[in-house]
Amino acid sequence: MGAAVGVELDAVVRERLTRVALSVKGQVRAVLRARIVLAAADGDSNGAIARELDVSVNTVRKWRGRFAAAGLDGLRDAARSGRPKTYGPAVRVAIVATAASAPPHPESTWSHRTIAARVAGTVFATVSASQVGRILAGLDLKPHRVRGWLTRRDTPDFWQRAADICDLYRNPPEGARLLSIDEKTAIAARSRRHPGRPAAPGRPALEEFEYRRHGTASLVAALDVRTGEVLTEIITRNNAVTFTGFLDQLDMVIAPGQDIHVVLDNGSSHTARHTKRWLADHPRWTVHWTPPHASWLNQVELLFSAMTRRVLRHGDFSSRDDLIDKLDTYVINHNTTARPYRWTYDGTPLKTS
Repeated sequence: MGAAVGVELDAVVRERLTRVALSVKGQVRAVLRARIVLAAADGDSNGAIARELDVSVNTVRKWRGRFAAAGLDGLRDAARSGRPKTYGPAVRVAIVATAASAPPHPESTWSHRTIAARVAGTVFATVSASQVGRILAGLDLKPHRVRGWLTRRDTPDFWQRAADICDLYRNPPEGARLLSIDEKTAIAARSRRHPGRPAAPGRPALEEFEYRRHGTASLVAALDVRTGEVLTEIITRNNAVTFTGFLDQLDMVIAPGQDIHVVLDNGSSHTARHTKRWLADHPRWTVHWTPPHASWLNQVELLFSAMTRRVLRHGDFSSRDDLIDKLDTYVINHNTTARPYRWTYDGTPLKTS
């Protein structure tokens, strides 16, 4: 048997191997190979290293020799050829092209099965639906999923208006009242035909699917951005007269002489001539309009979102009056512990991932 292959280490390589050998989170095989090389560099024989590390002499000989021949690169796993690909590039391109195209009439979305059928007729290759799924999953392509999208109007001052509102939230005018106002309309009062069941270990709460309708209710809300408190009123009609009537109430309860800044979206009751005349007659009111299709910048929408999640989405309402009572109770409870929303968005375009 020939002499063991000599191993020499410079300071940099020894430091790297020592760091790997002492790692508690590194791969076991990487730690073992580093310890073999370090021991070999210290002059230990193959047999002594094998006994110390509880491996075979052949294992020691293999990694000692590979390091001597290729250095640190020799300690990496060799490339494996693997099984030849069953489907060539033409099939994969056909699958991706099909998934990214319009589905056949009258269907609106692709399935793995319909993609497989289309590919079979395009490149004359039989491919299973499951294989289509694996190829698409590897490319993070999901043709069965569809997200809603709203094409924003070409509004030249969109970002300027968005930044103005965000700056208003982050730096409210000194001494002025800052309000965020909007309506939540057509809230359905529905009662389940049968009672639900509470959650249990391993099972979510169960909610009856069928329901009875008892009419709808609408409300208008004014959120005080500085305090988080909100004032609401149930309304029977969502028009400019009703809206300015609500503004009249606010105007009376806010201290005379105090400037009022209000954030409004472009709803019809807000932009009607009647409303604009009212605002012109009340010069202490300054309106900050959200850009078109950007009512999400109106901070009162955060309150409506919480109300929907906590009261409306899974609520059971025996009548319209029951719905109104629960809405009023939620607002009262909200105001007892109200805190301002922490607004961090500055109104600049978000970076895409």
